[in-house]
Amino acid sequence: MRRTAGLCALLTAAAVGAAWTIGDAAVPERAAASATISSAVSNAAATGAATGAAANAVSNAARSAPLSAAPGSARLTPVVAKKKKKKLRKRDVMVIGANWGGTASIVDARTYRTLRTLNIVPDKAQEMQEIWTNPLRLALYLVIQQVIGQGHDQLVDDLFTTRDGNLVAVSRPSFGDVVWIDMATNRIVAEQQMEGFRTDHMEVSPDGTRLLVSDSTAKKVHEYVLGGRGNPDTGKKLRTFPSGETPHESNFIAGGKRIVHASIGRVYTPLDAGELGELGNVIKADRWLQIVRNSDFKILQRWDIGKELAEAGYPQMSSAVRPMAISPDERYLYLQVSFFHGVVVFDTQAKDLNNTVDYTLGGVPEPRTGRVLRLVHLPIKESVKTMPREEYVLDSAHHGMAINKAGTKLCVAGTMSDYGAIVRIGNLTSGAWKQKIFNAGLKPYWATTSPYSNTCWMSMSGTDQVVVYNYKREKVVAKVKTGDHPQRVREGHVSARVQRAWR
Repeated sequence: MRRTAGLCALLTAAAVGAAWTIGDAAVPERAAASATISSAVSNAAATGAATGAAANAVSNAARSAPLSAAPGSARLTPVVAKKKKKKLRKRDVMVIGANWGGTASIVDARTYRTLRTLNIVPDKAQEMQEIWTNPLRLALYLVIQQVIGQGHDQLVDDLFTTRDGNLVAVSRPSFGDVVWIDMATNRIVAEQQMEGFRTDHMEVSPDGTRLLVSDSTAKKVHEYVLGGRGNPDTGKKLRTFPSGETPHESNFIAGGKRIVHASIGRVYTPLDAGELGELGNVIKADRWLQIVRNSDFKILQRWDIGKELAEAGYPQMSSAVRPMAISPDERYLYLQVSFFHGVVVFDTQAKDLNNTVDYTLGGVPEPRTGRVLRLVHLPIKESVKTMPREEYVLDSAHHGMAINKAGTKLCVAGTMSDYGAIVRIGNLTSGAWKQKIFNAGLKPYWATTSPYSNTCWMSMSGTDQVVVYNYKREKVVAKVKTGDHPQRVREGHVSARVQRAWR
């Protein structure tokens, strides 16, 4: 013990002597002090001194050495290590679009703190001038505003950050375009106008290089280069595949080799097709669920889910597939359909129930596989049970569904009944599924599973917030304030460059 203490004292004294420095001029007294201490340390080390007495000798030498500089000499300062600045890295975020407000909230994916709110319509005055001077665009703009937007401009539908974390690509329904905005400067760096008059859902390829955009009134889905800062091809249009009336959601499967896509028909017209038969099909138009091969955009399979439901014993239900969730093995689709308060379980690989071709959609015959396995009913608010269906928001009983990474739970937006639900996936053909209902906000309209944590982010469009649910604990863990009427929530990144600009 004494040997250790003595050694520590020797090292301490040596360090003290070595650490003294001066500014611009030599100080004789300090140099002498350093020499005295160094001599004591050398003598102690030469004699193998490690005892308390030897250590004391060194300590006494240090104390007796002159410590003050001569008058007028340079000031003595200890050497202090400079504190290194923390290096900024690309940051994982969730991006929330406010449909009516025209803003995007950039939120830290783990702390739930809003880092920045971006203006997605910095060119609004210019866009409005172009609309007001074009009679056809003006007519469609007013229809979108009054009918689909419930009297509001639809300024943000969907949004994704580029792979480098510098830009955000945003579909703007009322302007019928997609813009790429530099998140550091809030300036538009690229823009693409649709063939039609309204943009809607988007999706990004698994490698983060391609962007799919639903062109609502043109019945097409376009592919663009997602790009990034400094990429001259950012926003370049590449290919197009056909869709039914009002193209809606797209999801990549098979590592990006195929795309699951649905069109929802004319959800803004009164009456559903269920009771009206073929007349209803004319009113609502083509509502297709299809599988597209990515290599050449060939339509591999195309279903009419209303007809598949009827074939499975559930007649007079809508063919319009709203948001969907896909099982990890990509065999099962969990579907929301117009006016239904629950989940439709669809097996894409099971043989067709009657093994006959009952319909052809746009030249594509009914697939030989694909079967509705069951319905899972979820609660309906009392006031909604007697509500005319024309009062449903764009035919949406439910609009928003996500699945956890393990594929064991669904996160469901009960739009018209004002709740969010965590639903445990049970038997795929029969039996009850356990449900936990959360009354956390009004008019939930989208759900996204964060890839950065075991959470579901659900937009509450009626209360201007996003509620974050923990799948494992089945409880609300955060509420994030947003702009006016939040809808889509997507995962993304912001670069170190963008973060520096935000300081």
